[in-house]
Amino acid sequence: MLSSLGYHDYEGVALRDDERPRLVRDLGDRTYLMLRNHGLLTVGPTIADAFLFMYVFEAACTIQVRAQAGGGERVPIDPKIIGGAQQQAKSVTKGLGGALAWPGLLRKLDRIDPSYCT
Repeated sequence: MLSSLGYHDYEGVALRDDERPRLVRDLGDRTYLMLRNHGLLTVGPTIADAFLFMYVFEAACTIQVRAQAGGGERVPIDPKIIGGAQQQAKSVTKGLGGALAWPGLLRKLDRIDPSYCT
């Protein structure tokens, strides 16, 4: 994930047209965008992929905050490991990404409340 992470500084609620080019620039060809002091953004080729990326991104942030709350020093990750992690993830999921989880999530949603799509 770190190899596909961009950052965007908070400029207030993103309603101004002049902020759009900066958002696009900061996202670039990445999948994850940390909106500093504001929130998270993910993009993907499908809704399923974007959803799964957001789930993973939020989980990673939660783990980071909990780890920092422990007061220990952060251990930096070697850039070679970061660079290879994206390829490893693709090989584990065989490039299917969100397609693996999405059907199960939709079945769960159907059980909880089938009226969501009406």
